Amino acid sequence: MTTVEGLPQRLDAPEPGWTARADVVVVGSGIAGLTVALGARRAGLSVLLVTKTFLDAGSTRWAQGGIAAALAPDDSPEEHLDDTLVAGVGLCEEDAVRVLVTEGPRRVRELIDLGARLDRDAAGALSLTREGGHHRDRIVHAGGDATGLEVERALIAAVHADPEVEVVEHALVLDLLTTAGGRACGVTLHVIGEGIRDGVGAALGRAVVLATGGLGQVYASTTNPSVSTGDGVALALRAGAEVADLEFVQFHPTVLWLGEVSGGQQPLVSEAVRGEGAFLVDDEGVRFLQGVHPMADLAPRDVVAKAILRRMRETGTDHVWLDGRHFGEETWRRRFPTILASCREHGVDPVHDLIPVVPACHYASGGVLTDLEGRTSVEGLYACGEVACTGVHGANRLASNSLLEGLVFAARIADSFGGTSLPPQGEPAAETRPAGLLDRSARPPLQRAMSEGAGVLRSAASLAATAEALRTLAAGTGAARGIEAWEATNLLTVASALTLAARTRTETRGSHWREDHPERDDDTWRTHLVTTLTAGSLSTRPRPLRSPGRLG
Repeated sequence: MTTVEGLPQRLDAPEPGWTARADVVVVGSGIAGLTVALGARRAGLSVLLVTKTFLDAGSTRWAQGGIAAALAPDDSPEEHLDDTLVAGVGLCEEDAVRVLVTEGPRRVRELIDLGARLDRDAAGALSLTREGGHHRDRIVHAGGDATGLEVERALIAAVHADPEVEVVEHALVLDLLTTAGGRACGVTLHVIGEGIRDGVGAALGRAVVLATGGLGQVYASTTNPSVSTGDGVALALRAGAEVADLEFVQFHPTVLWLGEVSGGQQPLVSEAVRGEGAFLVDDEGVRFLQGVHPMADLAPRDVVAKAILRRMRETGTDHVWLDGRHFGEETWRRRFPTILASCREHGVDPVHDLIPVVPACHYASGGVLTDLEGRTSVEGLYACGEVACTGVHGANRLASNSLLEGLVFAARIADSFGGTSLPPQGEPAAETRPAGLLDRSARPPLQRAMSEGAGVLRSAASLAATAEALRTLAAGTGAARGIEAWEATNLLTVASALTLAARTRTETRGSHWREDHPERDDDTWRTHLVTTLTAGSLSTRPRPLRSPGRLG
């Protein structure tokens, strides 16, 4: 079982009616996209930044947790590396992690210099906290639990201050444009706007950078915003790029439970709440994480999510509880104002009440495979942030490493653009691939199938059922063009690739949990799984680690 057939090779869309040009085309406006855009400008390059809705509407703004970096006198990059390797359960690329932890502190300081207002203590030093999987206080926050919002504010202000960064909002990227020699030279995109740049157009550049964020909308419940439909991964697959480790989807352990009928984006209750001293209990008030892992409630996310689901199964309940009542009103207001407001909006007062929580799709550790400078297997195409697989996260992302990864590897891409490294602008070759499109009505059944069979709990039987449901959906034809149909088609491509990888990896490791293969198998599966799409057929194959880190 190594192939899936019948997927669209490109999206069915009108021919481009307009053309824009810049040295670098950046797709996405989270921490990764904004950072690479600003870095490209410092290299003297013109930038066209396209984003799906508004500049600040991606996943970064929703990040309640902070940015992990070895900034304290009693901390070190080596200790940060150790914690990351343990969380990644043997699949981290140590060279990538070493880049992350050694360059991370400098990139955080650059963010501060750019104007980001990070939390400080009474003496004026950065206020550092701890989250799951970390053995040191090394998480910086802003506004208590509004780090992503402050990071976005600072980066967007810097972009707005540079007239040479052209921003195109309400732009859904469709497909990659390549030269006759196969080098990326731009993208097609659909813009909802007025005037000449309306409808489908072409954005041409000497380099294309994908920073499109996650794929959380392949599941019925997720912490990801509605724009996270896996557009970058789907585009990369259709362009022939390699993607890796899609089976490792992290489910955040503590998402506010809103009832059985609730779906879509769900409110996150940050891991930082447990870092501050909150703990999980079941219906009987038992702290069930104690004895499961030495770090108990601060264990890595996959451990906590699995423990929650096991306890839910044992007790026949649909959620567990997070207890932070001992914080008191002042701590909740000072440290977690956003979470406090969100909980109260949904009828839960964490000052006095237990918080009902359940795991939900949160973060994709895999993505478009890159090297340490963000280069993909398609010449001229780069990727950074959640859409990329740099090798940092392995089988399970360590808390608060995601914003740091966006900073560090986006900056490395921009640094690689210095001098004369980019070739002249190429012209797109004539498109010969057949186009296809899924009907927009396929999205809800696709999400249900993924949640039921390819979520936290997986088995050969559940994944086979999911694959069959996806094949049935893929057989649908005659869809009308439009944003919802393009998104549904992207979701189908990503869901099919994810399910194929999950069926192939017959072990339990990190955030990939196979009930029929409950043990980790280092002899067979200490390897990446690389997936490609060729002539409408997905295939996956093992690829050895280039710099194996220590086993977690």
